[in-house]
Amino acid sequence: MTDPAIDYLRDYVAIPSVNPMGRSDLPGEIVGEAAFASHLLEQLRGLSVDAVQVGSPERPSVVAEVQAQQAGGDTVLVASHLDTVPVDGMTIPPFDPQVEGGKLYGRGSCDTKAGMAALVAALEKVLNRGVLRRNLILVGEADEELGSQGVYDVLTNLAGRRPDWVLATEPTDLRVVNAHKGVVHVRMEARGRACHASNPDEGKNAIILLSRAALALDALAQELSARRHPELGPATLSVGILSGGHAPNIVPDHAHLVADRRVLPGETLEGVRAEFEEALVAAGVSDAVEVVSCSLEKPTLSTPEDHPAVVGCTRALAATGQPGERSGVAFGTDAGVFEAAGLPGVVLGPGSILQAHTAREFVEIDQVETMTAFFVELLSGA
Repeated sequence: MTDPAIDYLRDYVAIPSVNPMGRSDLPGEIVGEAAFASHLLEQLRGLSVDAVQVGSPERPSVVAEVQAQQAGGDTVLVASHLDTVPVDGMTIPPFDPQVEGGKLYGRGSCDTKAGMAALVAALEKVLNRGVLRRNLILVGEADEELGSQGVYDVLTNLAGRRPDWVLATEPTDLRVVNAHKGVVHVRMEARGRACHASNPDEGKNAIILLSRAALALDALAQELSARRHPELGPATLSVGILSGGHAPNIVPDHAHLVADRRVLPGETLEGVRAEFEEALVAAGVSDAVEVVSCSLEKPTLSTPEDHPAVVGCTRALAATGQPGERSGVAFGTDAGVFEAAGLPGVVLGPGSILQAHTAREFVEIDQVETMTAFFVELLSGA
């Protein structure tokens, strides 16, 4: 008999919920979480679960609360994001889910609609059996792939109703992740002086200035490689955008770059900015290049091994026959945002991060089925 989670996952993948990520060139009918949120809301209400939408009508999140059928259990918040990355370059139909070779293909199948499908299927089973022993706050959040606005909307909606811990369903190959790096984006701008390219000495080339800054950042990245966390490895730095200029025959008067800095637990935003500013001084361009913004996109996660979130998830995985492995990861998640708000937790879900955002995104069906069994164990308190 097919796990209902697989049918739910087909339905979810077929609903486009692309995060526009600041772009204006995407077809309007595939952008935003509204259609998926509406479907999920109707599905939960069909299970007699109290569910609401929060946030903006165009980019809503879903919050549902279910009280344990037996008193005394703790409260867990399970969050699975509704949005996906865009579909540029995909070599399969992104919203026509297909099953082949034990895998379900489609945008969001792995990241992270499989986690939500497993959760809803498990909740349905547990409610029908009358064995819900944990209070559950089910969250489908918007905007995880960019600014985590959905989490902030959810936190506002909770208004003091605090769960004991949080589980974010990112693809971890069913490993319990209790630590991950944070994500900081740094924007730098160079100010030059424009002139005709036939006489470049009359100007000041912003691209050249910024290139010197980029080389200094590369040197900084090498230094950071020695700064290691026992589980997460080194802090990292990568320049992802470098742009400037108007035409080949104009010496550019402006250029900018954006760098991705993966931070370790204990590193601060102020410390990151200081490192970048020191790199500009070392390159001799601090008079013409400046750090114009340094923003924390995803906070770090660092939950102790003996925390109830880690212990409870490991125990529930073991009940499904899984080894209950624990690990740290380099990518950031909304679990870090929840932790920064005082709600510690873990990351756990079906699928591999190696398949997330890919041209042929897929999730292993057996992992989705195992995740359903895991949630049944977790919610029934076994």
